[in-house]
Amino acid sequence: MEQWSEDKACKWYSEQPYFVGSNFYPSNAINQLEMWQEETFSPDLIEKELGYAKEMGMTIMRVYLHDLVWEEDSEAFLSRMGQYLSIADSKGIKTMFVFFDDCWKEDFSLGVQPDPIPYKHNSGWVQSPGVKVVNDPSAWGRLEKYVKGVLSHFKDDNRVAIWDLYNEPGNGTSGDTSNKKESQGLRSLPLVKKLFEWAREVNPSQPLTIAAWQFTDAITELQNYCLDNSDVISFHSYEPLKCFGKIGFVEKTDIVKRGNRPSICSEYLARPYGSTLEQNLRFMKKNNIGAINWGFVSGKTQTIYPWGWNESKGEPELYFHDLLNRDGSYLYPHEECVFTEVAAKLLKKNVTIPRVSQLTDLLD
Repeated sequence: MEQWSEDKACKWYSEQPYFVGSNFYPSNAINQLEMWQEETFSPDLIEKELGYAKEMGMTIMRVYLHDLVWEEDSEAFLSRMGQYLSIADSKGIKTMFVFFDDCWKEDFSLGVQPDPIPYKHNSGWVQSPGVKVVNDPSAWGRLEKYVKGVLSHFKDDNRVAIWDLYNEPGNGTSGDTSNKKESQGLRSLPLVKKLFEWAREVNPSQPLTIAAWQFTDAITELQNYCLDNSDVISFHSYEPLKCFGKIGFVEKTDIVKRGNRPSICSEYLARPYGSTLEQNLRFMKKNNIGAINWGFVSGKTQTIYPWGWNESKGEPELYFHDLLNRDGSYLYPHEECVFTEVAAKLLKKNVTIPRVSQLTDLLD
């Protein structure tokens, strides 16, 4: 099958709830493996934390998978995915599943996962399938079986909103591109092309996407390929709405445009950098751009700490990602006003919302 037409993509988007949510993994999981392996899969905790999301008015969660869990026992993995979807669906939450990821640790294995390194952002997050496999086309046979197997199983499941084929292709072990020598760059493009090919052969009823994430010349070819072949546009931005001397959030929304295709920001929120709910979420709601921030309940990933943080720096003045404490309370209580405001507009309720900042006018 070919890429969806603009008309089909727009019609699909108009039939969905407004997408507002988080990148989700339960707070007791340090990475994708710990979330999905049988020994550490935690449906009760998932139920509890997605309950928080329902109360907030969230409608979607972006959830990472891992090829090694499929490889170990594909049927059991599909069953756990189905169990997750049932929990999310019971809360009125749709799911954006992510197959592959070029970020963070390139060496990993099934089994017991490491404990978090104190104060270190995403100290246990792992790549999938890992750069060694990405750079070895002879090893892609099992990847094709994995992608097609999962897609075929859920291709007509309306609990799945969209398939995100590959998170940040071209990134690397630093996870934030601070060490360019450890980044994949264009070496990930051949696998990106294969992923679209494999997925089109299955022809799921849900749209396909790969997000634009690095707005530099280094991976322009890769990024344009992802945008030009996605049914629905997605992108990442950890910048404020406007920046001096660099590309800001608003400018990125213009760069990624492909005709009238709907767009979703599938990663944002970096408070110290000026990427906030008060500004970015309100702007996205006003402009009908789906909004999925990084991090939900603060836990073992420790993404409350900025990239490059360490124990010697102590507690940051502002937490980086994440919205809630483990008891469901907000890390920053004023952010509840923003979610209440957005949810109220979604539900068309007449409620009085305190003004968090002058940027409330972005929603008017």
